[in-house]
Amino acid sequence: MNEDQEYQYTKRTQKDYSYSFKLQVVDEVERGEIGITAARLKYGIQGHGTIRTWIRKYGNLDWDNKSDLKMGKTPEQKLMELEQKVLLLEKQKASLEKQLYVTDKKAIFFDMMIDIAEDEFNIPIRKKSLPKQLTNSKKKKK
Repeated sequence: MNEDQEYQYTKRTQKDYSYSFKLQVVDEVERGEIGITAARLKYGIQGHGTIRTWIRKYGNLDWDNKSDLKMGKTPEQKLMELEQKVLLLEKQKASLEKQLYVTDKKAIFFDMMIDIAEDEFNIPIRKKSLPKQLTNSKKKKK
């Protein structure tokens, strides 16, 4: 499949580029997962030099001198990265807590439904205990 057809074009404006988005694109390019042109097409970045500018600004590699040596980040860059990571982790935590709450409520609801069904239809629905033979054999093994 052609690279142009592989990525769906999404028109974006400069306001859409959050700091974490820029870091994600730069990281992908630096790890060699994707080229600059392919990243531009994949993420719908209009400017030809936009990603190169991000790489120079936020990247770990020294692209200006064509060196593989990692460039040190300024304390401000490190602080901004950590703040973005903290925000992302807080969002993920809130989402997971909400999922847990909903899952707990579902479990309680399903448990109540089973209780009602057992009472109304007078049949055991819950998993039965092990047969006596298996219980005795497990005791012997210990």
